[in-house]
Amino acid sequence: MAGGMQALARLIYPPACVSCGALVENDFALCPACWPEAHMISGLVCDVCGLPLPGEEPEGVAVQCDACLAAPRPWVRGRSVLLYRDIGARLAVAFKAYDRAELARPFGAWMARAAAPLEPEGALVVPVPLHWRRLWARRYNQAALLAQAVGRELGLQVAPDALTRPAPTAKLEGLGRAAREGVLAGAISPHPCRAAPVRGRRVLLVDDVLTTGATLAASSTALLAAGATEVCTLTLARTAKDA
Repeated sequence: MAGGMQALARLIYPPACVSCGALVENDFALCPACWPEAHMISGLVCDVCGLPLPGEEPEGVAVQCDACLAAPRPWVRGRSVLLYRDIGARLAVAFKAYDRAELARPFGAWMARAAAPLEPEGALVVPVPLHWRRLWARRYNQAALLAQAVGRELGLQVAPDALTRPAPTAKLEGLGRAAREGVLAGAISPHPCRAAPVRGRRVLLVDDVLTTGATLAASSTALLAAGATEVCTLTLARTAKDA
């Protein structure tokens, strides 16, 4: 009965490209025209921030980019699914700012696959928090939707409110890494009542876009202060250059 209903649903609503809506063979896929413009990240990447690097991936050797070597991050490893450009950027913006919350499901599946090198088994999934005013204006926290989707895909516990952003911060657009870190200093903290699950756990920290890593750094620092043993980061997209 359930199989018949699923077949009927596929006849009525056939799989469509998550970017342009063209028909595709599988759910949550990109069509052949959109795939190259999504800039999915593969090959050699920085083991800490997920930045694509030139060269071939060495066997069993973790590689770091110049930025992570020069200024170590508070998290240990990180991965992103796609570059924040062309279709990748349009998908991330649509999800974040244009009420495309349904994209959390395919994005969560993509992110779960990208998380494999982080060895996420047994980790606690925690999203980057939003200040309540921004949450009220947007109606949802895009990082929390991604965290829930990743948690479902990987069978991991999710702590959606482990972190809090008690005060609003200035807009970060156009700022470099140092300036962003200055704005975010102390802006993210463990939730006074809901951070207990973090203690003694490995944490998989989830956000939508990595630009300089300042937000992930502030969130990682708060998680370590709450007792996390280590933090890995997982984002949907990242800019091609770190600054």
